[in-house]
Amino acid sequence: MGAGKKNLKATRKFEKNRLTGVLDKRKAQAKVKQRQQIKDKKVLRKVTDAEFYKSGPKDGEEGEVKKPAPKGKKINEMSVDDFFQGGFDDIIDKTDSKDAKLGKRKRAGPEGTTKVADGSDSDEPSGAQPVVSESEDEGEDDDDMGMSKKTMDDLAEKDPEFYKFLVENDPEALDFDDDADLAEVDELSASEDESEEQPKKKRKKEKKTEEAEPVGSGSELTRELVASWKKAMVEKKSLKAARRVVLAFRCAALLNDEDEDVKQRYTINSPDVYNDILILALKEIPVVMNHHLPVKEAASGKVYVQTESKKFRTLSLLLKTYTSSIMHLLGTLSDDRTLKLTLSSITPILPYLLSFKKLIKALAKAVVNFWAQPASSETTKITAFLVLRRLVVIGDKGIRETVLKAVYQGLIQGCRVTNPNTIQGINLMKNSAAELWGIDQAVGYTTAFTFIRQLAIHLRNSIVHNKNDAFRIVYNWQYTHSLDFWSCVLAEHCSPLKEAEAGKESQLKLLIYPLVQVTMGAMRLIPTALYFPLRFHLIRSLLRISRSTGTFIPLASALIEVLTSAEMKKAPKAASIKPFDFATAYKAPKSHLRTRVYQDSVGDQVVELLSEYFLLWATSIAFPELALPVNIQIKRWLKQARHRTQGNKNAKLVGQLVLLVQKLEANGKFIEERRAKVDFAPRDRSQVDAFLREFDLAKTPLGAYVMGQRTARAERTKLFEEARLEDDRKRRADEKADLEDVIDSEEDDEEDDEEAEDEIAEDDEEDDEE
Repeated sequence: MGAGKKNLKATRKFEKNRLTGVLDKRKAQAKVKQRQQIKDKKVLRKVTDAEFYKSGPKDGEEGEVKKPAPKGKKINEMSVDDFFQGGFDDIIDKTDSKDAKLGKRKRAGPEGTTKVADGSDSDEPSGAQPVVSESEDEGEDDDDMGMSKKTMDDLAEKDPEFYKFLVENDPEALDFDDDADLAEVDELSASEDESEEQPKKKRKKEKKTEEAEPVGSGSELTRELVASWKKAMVEKKSLKAARRVVLAFRCAALLNDEDEDVKQRYTINSPDVYNDILILALKEIPVVMNHHLPVKEAASGKVYVQTESKKFRTLSLLLKTYTSSIMHLLGTLSDDRTLKLTLSSITPILPYLLSFKKLIKALAKAVVNFWAQPASSETTKITAFLVLRRLVVIGDKGIRETVLKAVYQGLIQGCRVTNPNTIQGINLMKNSAAELWGIDQAVGYTTAFTFIRQLAIHLRNSIVHNKNDAFRIVYNWQYTHSLDFWSCVLAEHCSPLKEAEAGKESQLKLLIYPLVQVTMGAMRLIPTALYFPLRFHLIRSLLRISRSTGTFIPLASALIEVLTSAEMKKAPKAASIKPFDFATAYKAPKSHLRTRVYQDSVGDQVVELLSEYFLLWATSIAFPELALPVNIQIKRWLKQARHRTQGNKNAKLVGQLVLLVQKLEANGKFIEERRAKVDFAPRDRSQVDAFLREFDLAKTPLGAYVMGQRTARAERTKLFEEARLEDDRKRRADEKADLEDVIDSEEDDEEDDEEAEDEIAEDDEEDDEE
């Protein structure tokens, strides 16, 4: 015990007095050791590179075969000469590659071994690959090959002696152009051509044809040259021709680029040549790619491409150039036909691009821009959507999330301006985008929850920060369309029919409650007559959810609030203004308030939405109890309207409400008659839900009334749209006539000026003669 206590005391004393210093000393020694190891590695790499350059093969000569060190010899028993004569072959793994060339490499371990970048092949061991610089560019992709011209310029500044050695012995290494990254496509194509047996005369003829093709910078592109490339791609699926087409396509895409300093491989001086190379590249490049790298697609929509093959690593450079050119070209196009062709050409190459996340993200944003652009035609929007849908189907979870976020952001930006000319395009975007959220409901739920939460945060901030303009964060078109879009998503994928097809409950169904709460909160944020149109928009969104999912949402109270507001209690004043269009406005002009036109329009909306709301439950066994409070409220309002000194004397509104009350009461009696014949109790839930489930709504008293109202509204909407289009045509005709008048007047002024000048010239001549 005494010895144990003594040791414990010494340990505590050591920890108290000396432990911190010992640890600091060990850390310092470890840092010194680490620095020395890094220094030794740098020295070893420099010696390796210097030995390689000194003993490397000269032009036209093969290097000497190096004698390997004995197999059993250890590294600590080797001399430096033995090590550099091949002894390192026993230490590192041998790799098959092409002739040693300057290029980036990856370091594989502390022994200074190197790994050749993807796409390069050499007959020398990977350990003999030289390194030009000590730092690696981590921002580049792994499949980049060779060195850029900038790297060579840096080499000339840092090591002029070695740069002079390269100029004297290997000048081709310094000959760079913009097409260096596609060089291996020619090598791959050549290796395939050599594998095919061809007659000797035919090979010579093809060789002469290739030598006759222009390869210098700035060579003019002709239709004959494009036709020869097309023949080679169609008949032989030639990669060499595909490479040249991609280079020419890049020149065509950058034809109107403001950066004139960049030298292009080809020059295009003819519109016909420009059109030919665009059509050839957009139609044939995907075909050639699919021939050399077939895409395997499963029944579930998943695709598989052999990305680990050497051919894919080589063709990936061509793919990147081709895709980047398409993205640049999209920004310069305005013709619908060309846009459709360009966007359609993206779909076949999407499986090859799944490995390039940054490129996919940029491509998705470019396509979303055309899908969400208000100026885009319906054809362009649909074609762009098909590209996005294909990307969501074949992509992984990361790509799907990226595309869904880009689509939602594009939708919000595209609906900033809502008017009669853009409302159809916005509805098309909402209906098409809603489909994407059901492809992968796990990812769809995550993104939808995030965006609905953002809407809730905006609503909360506008309530908490009760300032003058705080409500404008919520009361705008973007917020309104966003809520309406999520109602489309939930209505699309949470319906009982969709759940029955899938055999399980939709994951998105959990979002119904938070979305309804946010929508109800936004609806009642500013309960004034100025924002009745926005309230009606949000009620329609909630009606869509209730109709599709069977969820009960109490909306009658929100409509009764409108009916009992100060705007609807007093008699309106007469005014000669245009009818108010609720479909393209969320806020009423102040000039419309208290007018008969606005009150009639609001009354139409209240009656329509109440009838549509009760139609959802027209066959419910609880309909009489559901409609009773609303009937009482409407009758109370009608009683005040009949008062001599107060109340609203708007005969049109009164007549509509009286008819609605009659239909509700008739439908209630219809349900009571059917309900009296049942033999189950209210607690029998299955029987309650099955009550009149298959009964046709149009045969109920309320259903027949609503169907007739829908037909009448459709006719009025059609007449209103025709009148609007006619006004637009007249306005454009008047503008054209005014422009022609201005041009004619300018021409008349020019003629008068010319006549005046002629008269002055004649007078001057007469004066000279006199």
